[in-house]
Amino acid sequence: MSTTTTKPEVLLGKSLTELTAWVEKQGLPAYRGKQLHQWLYQKAATSFQEISVLPKQWRESQEDSILGRSSIHHCSIANDGTRKYLLQLQDGLIIETVGIPTDKRLTVCVSTQVGCAMGCEFCATGKGGFSRNLYTHEIVDQILTVQKDFGRRVSHVVFMGMGEPLLNLPQLIPAIEVINKDIGIGQRHLTISTVGLPQKILQLAKYQLQVTLAVSLHASNQQLREKLIPTAKHYPLSQLLADCREYVKITGRRVTFEYILLAEVNDLPSHARQLAHLLKGFQSHVNLIPYNPIAEADYQRPSLDRINRFLQILKQEKIAATVRYSRGLSADAACGQLRARKLSTRL
Repeated sequence: MSTTTTKPEVLLGKSLTELTAWVEKQGLPAYRGKQLHQWLYQKAATSFQEISVLPKQWRESQEDSILGRSSIHHCSIANDGTRKYLLQLQDGLIIETVGIPTDKRLTVCVSTQVGCAMGCEFCATGKGGFSRNLYTHEIVDQILTVQKDFGRRVSHVVFMGMGEPLLNLPQLIPAIEVINKDIGIGQRHLTISTVGLPQKILQLAKYQLQVTLAVSLHASNQQLREKLIPTAKHYPLSQLLADCREYVKITGRRVTFEYILLAEVNDLPSHARQLAHLLKGFQSHVNLIPYNPIAEADYQRPSLDRINRFLQILKQEKIAATVRYSRGLSADAACGQLRARKLSTRL
């Protein structure tokens, strides 16, 4: 197992000021920096040859790898229009990214690591193990890839793809700055998901971001949570919730709790009442997510009656909650289904 700490020299991820300084070092006038910035972040150029405003001879002398773009190894399209991409990085590793369209918005589900070390029992990504953290430019690249492929502007970003985002804060925080300032997506349209790690939520709070924090709870008591999320044994539920309450105080932003409903495991009325008791008086919202089946686990999705019963109990207890049905099921692109495979064919 390894993590990345030194970012390679690439242009994607650099600000306008940094790009201007770079082009000047290349012997080009300063205004070329603004042109390069526009082609990188607004037109999502994947090669120097695409950037037609720059001198042709100079473009031909540059290596495309320095732009920092990935290549689409494979794309599958679900019946609802959701697209799952396998993106090949410069070192040959594969990550997954999902574009989720509606009439009014285009959301990208972004990976922050190659694989995941959390090992959640119900998640396909965790079954594949962990390789490394993603660099800032590799995080940003996913949004530009989806934006270019759909031919429309990305409006929302959720860091809910492969990996645990809070284990890659040194690359995630700069990526959020680029997404906000250079691509132009407001922080309030960004969501960071985490299973919860000691000290990390409070560390994130210190950045005073306007993003939404989504905590993957998935259980109403510590014993059950340890069964579903192995790392939970190092982070008692009481301490996790205490840190979440402190996060609300520091940032003024409510916390969203993700709760995957597993038939006969965590979907009983008693679990709903336990969950309501835990969240009483909390500035929060609960997303109930009916389980999305994977081949590697034997869990099942609850019936519609059981899902609605769980929801009604929370509402009766004055807990803000909604059911979120995942998009992309037919392409294995839904919540918990992401797992990279090298495929030999393209759609």
